[in-house]
Amino acid sequence: MLKNMFTPIKIGNIEIKNRFIVAPMATNYCPGDGTASETFIAYHEAKAKGGWGLIIAENCAIDPKGKAYPFIPGLWEDSQIEGYSELTKRVHAHGAKIFTQPYHPGRQASRKTAGVQPVAPTAIPCPVMLDMPRELSIPEIKEIIEKFGDCALRAKKAGFDGVEIHGGHGYLVSQFMSSYANKRFDIYGGNLTNRMRFARELVENIREKCGESFPIQFRISADEAVPGGRTIEETKVIAKMLEDAGVSSLDVSVGVYASWYTQVPPSAIGPGWLSDYAAEIKKVVKIPVFTVGRVNDPLIADSIIESGKADAAIMGRASLADPELPNKAKEGKYEEIITCTACLLGCTTRLDKHLPIRCILNPKTGRENEFAVTPAIHRKKVFIAGGGPAGMEAAIVAAQRGHDVTLFEKGKRLGGQFYLASIPPWKGEISTFLAWQTHAMEKQGVEVKLETELTVDIVSSEKPDAVIIATGSVPAIPNLPGIDREFVIDACALLEGKVNVGKIVAVIGGGMIGSEVTHFLVHHSKKPVIIEALEEVAKEEPNNMKRFLLQVFKDNDVPIYVHSTLKEIHADGTIDVMQNGEIKTLGAFDNVVIAVGMKSVNTLEKKLEKIVDEVYVVGDACSARQALEAIEEGYQAALNV
Repeated sequence: MLKNMFTPIKIGNIEIKNRFIVAPMATNYCPGDGTASETFIAYHEAKAKGGWGLIIAENCAIDPKGKAYPFIPGLWEDSQIEGYSELTKRVHAHGAKIFTQPYHPGRQASRKTAGVQPVAPTAIPCPVMLDMPRELSIPEIKEIIEKFGDCALRAKKAGFDGVEIHGGHGYLVSQFMSSYANKRFDIYGGNLTNRMRFARELVENIREKCGESFPIQFRISADEAVPGGRTIEETKVIAKMLEDAGVSSLDVSVGVYASWYTQVPPSAIGPGWLSDYAAEIKKVVKIPVFTVGRVNDPLIADSIIESGKADAAIMGRASLADPELPNKAKEGKYEEIITCTACLLGCTTRLDKHLPIRCILNPKTGRENEFAVTPAIHRKKVFIAGGGPAGMEAAIVAAQRGHDVTLFEKGKRLGGQFYLASIPPWKGEISTFLAWQTHAMEKQGVEVKLETELTVDIVSSEKPDAVIIATGSVPAIPNLPGIDREFVIDACALLEGKVNVGKIVAVIGGGMIGSEVTHFLVHHSKKPVIIEALEEVAKEEPNNMKRFLLQVFKDNDVPIYVHSTLKEIHADGTIDVMQNGEIKTLGAFDNVVIAVGMKSVNTLEKKLEKIVDEVYVVGDACSARQALEAIEEGYQAALNV
């Protein structure tokens, strides 16, 4: 079905074997000195092995004082070349090409990360980072241009096949191009020609140092999605100017830090949503134009190319979820592809905390060597208690290692709480992972017993060598007056479809569960009210998703009571809430939905310790939390068996 994805494409004078291109994504895998760590190398090597044609490595610092993240690659001095030479050698060994991305954050840095005051075209702070930048002098601008060229030359010496100048997302090059950030009126500001001077001189400097045959790709934000920011019509002119300057190809994205949700969109935004921007730019240039933006399916990427909107659809987070995506697609094994669900929990949420990125669906991300699946020395009989994502992950990996695996699930379906998480709007793609896990278990020969709870008697009778307990969690129900009234239900029962609630509903708890249940109720024409003990709702949600949920609540006039604690539920449907030391009576409500969290279920561990040699507890059975930890623990337990 992929008519276009496996067609080669040229960027400048180099040929890429297919249209599977990995987007640059900050990882925090390098040490603070900018050198290439083994973690960083293995991470990219896995993608090359997986069949990707071109890998665009993340933003590469041209100067140690110009970093938005503390642990990114750098090529600001010759001593860093050696490590990246090893990276390019190992990527090339698998037939892939690799670019690096010279960049400078400008005002989107901070003193804390860069160690110095940020610099910018104009002394106006980024609305997100807030540090006041220092305005660059013309000699300093010339120096930075030289550093971009020197960085590109080191990249060439290290074996990179080309560079992608980061001229998007509100970083320094982008700042010069846009009147949103550039208020100068010298030769580097004012009219568009002057604002483009910095970018043009960068390209010329790289060309002079690296030669005409060295590919220069340029990442650009087609629309900055902020008041006063650049829009598509001006960007089309810029694209033509970049082509005239000698740029080999264009990587079309959107946004700046103040519109961060557009750069890394959550599941609230559909796949391939930026392709129309690339299509507009493609109308005015002859060089290859690439789109990006939540492209998580090779069939969608192929369709974008087929429609003529772009020459390739670059995929980033899709490669985190499954670095082997191209090889699986080539073999027609679509059911074996792990599809990114745009949850943001393992990637940007950790990145914002300056932690190494992970993927909730792929525990090997960033630990490709550490978490390699190797055959077990001895084949063992392994029982899994619980068919949620942690239990299924444990079953898959244990079976891959050669063990004889049986999974017991007391319910009628697999998936656990992760299945319920797929029910609210924008969350449906979660079911693709459960489908992948189910297929993987079937492929590996895991025996699945539904409506069968693993008991001590079964273990005593069948004598497994190891038991992995993944019995999950159940809703936490507070012990309050009226909690047992028939119109009071828990969030899980609501999402499972056990109850069809009335029109007016009180949702007790405004965390991740409560917020998404509220969205579910709004979507079904109900009128929910949120009661939350903390100072805000949706606090556990990634910021890029949170903004969409809060907008839904605002658009639908959802009353939200923060600093509020449920005290009693009355027979007439009213509830007493403690808010700032005072009792308020709210309602009446047709139903009250309890969404204050989950509590672990683990009744087997102590009973089995004396009769089974190996007992492991994973996921919510340890403590109730998110799928990132649960799936990782299931995976690791299977490696330990």
